[in-house]
Amino acid sequence: MNIIAWIIFGAIAGWIASILMGTNEEQGAVGNIIVGIVGAFIGGFLMNVFGQEVAGFNLGSLLVAIIGAVILLFIMRLFGRGHDAVNRP
Repeated sequence: MNIIAWIIFGAIAGWIASILMGTNEEQGAVGNIIVGIVGAFIGGFLMNVFGQEVAGFNLGSLLVAIIGAVILLFIMRLFGRGHDAVNRP
């Protein structure tokens, strides 16, 4: 049951982050899930660095996952644009 909860949680966090970053049309459902789950790990890591513990599936955890997913999408956008700029004539 935990894996299903992670997938649903990741999908919601990734979808909200993709709307905030304007990448919703580019990712699709699977991309949103992956970005949301990875974003949850990034957000959780950053919260631990700042001395805050995040646990469980609640609104606070969702916000942390969204913040982490936004950071991930921002980093992906930086590398994506850098790659495009190199390949343009």
